[in-house]
Amino acid sequence: MPRKEFIGRVVSDKMQKTITVLVERRVQHPRYKKVITKRTKFYAHDEHEVAREGDLVRIVESRPLSRLKRWRLVEVIKRAEGSEPDSPSPESIGDTTTDSQGS
Repeated sequence: MPRKEFIGRVVSDKMQKTITVLVERRVQHPRYKKVITKRTKFYAHDEHEVAREGDLVRIVESRPLSRLKRWRLVEVIKRAEGSEPDSPSPESIGDTTTDSQGS
Protein backbone atom coordinates (compact mmCIF):
# COMPACT_ATOMS: atom_id res chain seq x y z
CA MET A 1 0.00 0.00 0.00
CA PRO A 2 1.45 3.44 -0.91
CA ARG A 3 2.35 5.91 1.80
CA LYS A 4 0.03 8.83 2.41
CA GLU A 5 1.24 12.30 1.45
CA PHE A 6 -0.13 15.66 2.50
CA ILE A 7 0.71 19.28 1.75
CA GLY A 8 0.28 21.74 4.59
CA ARG A 9 1.51 24.88 6.31
CA VAL A 10 4.03 24.86 9.18
CA VAL A 11 2.37 26.45 12.23
CA SER A 12 5.17 25.74 14.74
CA ASP A 13 8.89 24.98 14.52
CA LYS A 14 9.77 25.57 18.17
CA MET A 15 10.65 21.94 18.96
CA GLN A 16 13.96 20.31 18.09
CA LYS A 17 13.72 18.31 14.83
CA THR A 18 9.91 18.47 14.93
CA ILE A 19 7.44 20.71 13.11
CA THR A 20 3.69 21.04 13.45
CA VAL A 21 1.93 21.01 10.07
CA LEU A 22 -1.67 22.16 9.57
CA VAL A 23 -3.37 20.31 6.71
CA GLU A 24 -6.67 21.64 5.38
CA ARG A 25 -8.99 19.54 3.22
CA ARG A 26 -12.39 20.30 1.75
CA VAL A 27 -15.05 17.63 2.13
CA GLN A 28 -18.75 17.47 1.43
CA HIS A 29 -21.08 16.97 4.39
CA PRO A 30 -22.79 13.57 4.00
CA ARG A 31 -26.31 14.76 4.73
CA TYR A 32 -26.43 18.47 3.91
CA LYS A 33 -24.03 18.37 0.93
CA LYS A 34 -22.35 21.61 1.98
CA VAL A 35 -18.61 21.78 1.33
CA ILE A 36 -16.75 22.32 4.60
CA THR A 37 -13.06 22.74 5.45
CA LYS A 38 -11.58 20.25 7.89
CA ARG A 39 -8.24 20.97 9.57
CA THR A 40 -5.82 18.51 11.10
CA LYS A 41 -2.45 19.09 12.79
CA PHE A 42 0.35 16.60 12.28
CA TYR A 43 3.71 16.37 14.03
CA ALA A 44 6.43 15.73 11.45
CA HIS A 45 10.11 14.89 11.78
CA ASP A 46 12.44 17.56 10.34
CA GLU A 47 15.92 16.05 10.62
CA HIS A 48 17.91 19.06 9.37
CA GLU A 49 15.54 21.71 10.78
CA VAL A 50 15.05 23.43 7.40
CA ALA A 51 11.32 24.23 7.68
CA ARG A 52 10.27 27.52 9.25
CA GLU A 53 6.92 28.77 10.47
CA GLY A 54 4.67 29.71 7.55
CA ASP A 55 6.39 27.46 4.96
CA LEU A 56 4.34 25.25 2.65
CA VAL A 57 5.68 21.68 3.04
CA ARG A 58 5.06 18.12 1.87
CA ILE A 59 4.96 15.39 4.54
CA VAL A 60 4.81 11.63 4.13
CA GLU A 61 3.65 8.85 6.43
CA SER A 62 6.39 6.93 8.28
CA ARG A 63 6.88 4.52 11.14
CA PRO A 64 6.13 5.84 14.65
CA LEU A 65 9.02 8.07 15.74
CA SER A 66 7.56 9.09 19.10
CA ARG A 67 4.21 9.13 20.90
CA LEU A 68 2.65 11.62 18.46
CA LYS A 69 5.11 11.81 15.58
CA ARG A 70 4.25 9.56 12.62
CA TRP A 71 5.12 11.81 9.68
CA ARG A 72 8.35 12.90 7.97
CA LEU A 73 9.19 16.09 6.10
CA VAL A 74 9.90 15.42 2.42
CA GLU A 75 10.40 18.92 1.00
CA VAL A 76 9.75 22.59 1.51
CA ILE A 77 7.55 23.58 -1.42
CA LYS A 78 7.38 27.33 -0.78
CA ARG A 79 9.10 29.55 1.75
CA ALA A 80 7.07 31.92 3.91
CA GLU A 81 7.00 35.57 2.88
CA GLY A 82 9.77 37.57 4.52
CA SER A 83 11.85 34.58 5.64
CA GLU A 84 15.51 34.47 4.73
CA PRO A 85 17.00 31.43 2.99
CA ASP A 86 19.06 28.99 5.07
CA SER A 87 22.18 29.28 2.94
CA PRO A 88 23.15 31.94 0.42
CA SER A 89 22.57 31.06 -3.22
CA PRO A 90 25.50 30.98 -5.68
CA GLU A 91 23.94 33.85 -7.67
CA SER A 92 23.95 36.17 -4.65
CA ILE A 93 27.59 35.43 -3.85
CA GLY A 94 28.86 36.10 -7.37
CA ASP A 95 31.85 34.69 -9.17
CA THR A 96 34.79 35.38 -6.85
CA THR A 97 37.37 33.33 -8.77
CA THR A 98 38.00 36.02 -11.40
CA ASP A 99 38.13 38.85 -8.81
CA SER A 100 40.79 37.24 -6.63
CA GLN A 101 43.15 36.58 -9.53
CA GLY A 102 44.97 39.40 -11.18
CA SER A 103 47.42 42.10 -10.13
